[in-house]
Amino acid sequence: MRLRFLGGEILSGLRRNTAMTVSVVLVTFVSLVFVGAGALLQLQVGQMKDYWYDRVQVSVFLCAKDSEAPTCTGGEVTAAQRQEVLTELQSPTLAPYVESVQFESKADAYKRFQEQFKGTAIADSATEDQLNESYRVKLKDPTKYEVVTQYFAGTPGVEEVQDQRRVLDPFFTVLNVATAVAGGFAVIMIVAAALLIATTIRLSAFSRRRETGIMRLVGASKLLIQLPFLLEGVLAAVVGAGLAVGVLYTAVRFGVQGWLVQALPLFGYVGTHQVWMVAPVLLGIAVLLAGVASVTTLSRYLRV
Repeated sequence: MRLRFLGGEILSGLRRNTAMTVSVVLVTFVSLVFVGAGALLQLQVGQMKDYWYDRVQVSVFLCAKDSEAPTCTGGEVTAAQRQEVLTELQSPTLAPYVESVQFESKADAYKRFQEQFKGTAIADSATEDQLNESYRVKLKDPTKYEVVTQYFAGTPGVEEVQDQRRVLDPFFTVLNVATAVAGGFAVIMIVAAALLIATTIRLSAFSRRRETGIMRLVGASKLLIQLPFLLEGVLAAVVGAGLAVGVLYTAVRFGVQGWLVQALPLFGYVGTHQVWMVAPVLLGIAVLLAGVASVTTLSRYLRV
């Protein structure tokens, strides 16, 4: 009997405030799309970091003919200095950090340079003698690159030790900023959704003040009177969350996995299983948002 009463009251409230209910659904939908997109973007950044950081190397650049570093005052690296650096990289001191070492000659460096800058003016102007020989060092733990950097600081014949992760950091910084911007929009939209839910519940309570007055007179409990209003807000927010999950799933299924993977197959992308990981979080936010907004409004405008 009470379930039938609750269902009837909820449908009645939704019918009387159709426009406001639709507004709550849409605002909740947009805000949760931003929340979900921010979460998926952060997951994507994490995947890309794992992929690239696992492949980047530390480069120990040896002195070239025209190097101006203080450790290159003797001119281009000698055979003895080159061998000394290799011996140190393979020494027991660095063994806990170094997984493998690969020597890159000037010819190798020039070939790679031409491939990277193919068709540009800089590729035509560079010569093999201008490039450095180097040791490409793959570390067991890429975060320990400072060990190698400090070890070869001031070593004669070594011009510079460069961690390739520094090249990627600005890119990941841009992605993190994009995530923060999406989060900022999400917070604004969530506040707007909370205010809309509160307004909708208040209007609903006002339009049904006669019914609630009668219920008070016949001794209905506080929970029985407030519950329909609370469920109206929760239902509208849950529908908005469902729409947000649907849009995110469609975007990842057809936009990321269906198009981006084919167009730019550089690394792994977020998949639909990660949308399902985010979905319960969005649903929880929707329920919490509607619950807090409704209870706060009802305690103020529907005193029993």
